Amino acid sequence: MKKLPEIALSMLDLVAVREGGTVADALAIALRTAQHAEVLGFKRYWLAEHHNMQGIASSATAVLVGHIAGGTHTIRVGSGGVMLPNHAPLVVAEAFGTLAELYPGRIDLGLGRAPGTDQLTMRALRRDRVETEEDFPRDVAELQRLLGPVQPGQQLIANPGAGTNVPIWLLGSSLFSAQLAAERGLPYAFASHFAPRYLLDAIGIYRSRFKPSATLARPYVVIGVPLIAAPTDEEADFLASSTYQRVLGILRGDRRRLQPPTAGFTEKLHPQERAAIGDFLAAAVIGGPETVRQGLTALAEATDADEFMLVSDVFDPALRLRSLDIAAAVMAD
Repeated sequence: MKKLPEIALSMLDLVAVREGGTVADALAIALRTAQHAEVLGFKRYWLAEHHNMQGIASSATAVLVGHIAGGTHTIRVGSGGVMLPNHAPLVVAEAFGTLAELYPGRIDLGLGRAPGTDQLTMRALRRDRVETEEDFPRDVAELQRLLGPVQPGQQLIANPGAGTNVPIWLLGSSLFSAQLAAERGLPYAFASHFAPRYLLDAIGIYRSRFKPSATLARPYVVIGVPLIAAPTDEEADFLASSTYQRVLGILRGDRRRLQPPTAGFTEKLHPQERAAIGDFLAAAVIGGPETVRQGLTALAEATDADEFMLVSDVFDPALRLRSLDIAAAVMAD
C-alpha cells in the first residue's frame, strides 16, 4: 500500500454556481482555487463537462481549461472529462491540440462516455446521432491517431493537434471504461466521488487486464474523493450540508445552485434519503484533520490509488481553500 505522502493530490472542479452568486463569480472562484491548489503542490486541476444545469458552470470545458491554464504556471489542467459522445473527435483534437500548443506539457484530456446531462439536452447536443457501445472505443482510437504523429498517407489531420500527444485518460463509473483503459494501456480515473459502488471491482479489472503501451508502462489509478475538511468534525459536517443538499437535489431531479450550509439538515430527512446520500458519498472524507487522515488512509489501503482527485463543495470559497490546506497538510505527514 502506498503511504499518503506517496499519493499525488489533485482536484476536480464542477465550477459550482453558488446561491446568490453569478456564473462570473463561479469562474473567478475556480481560478483562485486552481491557483491555491498549485501553491499547495497539487498535480492537476480538472474541469467536468455538464450541460443544462443552473448550478454548474463548466459546460464549455475546453474554454475553461484554457482559462485556468492561462492563470496558473505549473499545475496540469484538463478535462475530467470531456463527454466524448457529445463531440466529434476531430473537434476535440483541435481544441486540446490548441491548448497543448499554448500550454506545453500541462494539458490532460480525460474522456467519459456518459452524456453529462438530461435526455432533452443530450438530443440537442447530438442532434440525430444514436450512440452505440462500439462508438466510444472507436472515437478514443480516432483521438489517439489525431493527437499522435502524422502517419504516411494520413488524410485527416488535426491542425493544431497532430503530434501534440496530449495525454488521454479514460474516466468511468462502471466496468466498461476500466476494461477499455486496460486494453489500450491508458491511465484510468474512477468517478468514486459520485458513484463509488463499483470502485474496487473497476480498478481490480483495470489492473489485472492492463497491457503496457507506448503511453504507460504500468497501471495508473486516480480515484475521486469528496472532501470537506475543517478544524473540527462538527464544523466539517456542518459545511458538508451544502454537499448533502446538492446530492439530494440530484436524487430528486431538482438540481439547484450550491446552497449555504444548514444546521441539522440530514436529521430532517427520511431515513431512505439519508441512506441514499450515504451511498452516493460512500467514498467521502468529511471531518477534522485526524478524521481526514483516517479516511484518506482507509481509501489508500482499500484501493492503493496513485492519485486522489478531490471534489470539495464548500459554499464559502475561503473555507474551501482551507479544506484543501488541511488535506494537503495531512497528505504531507
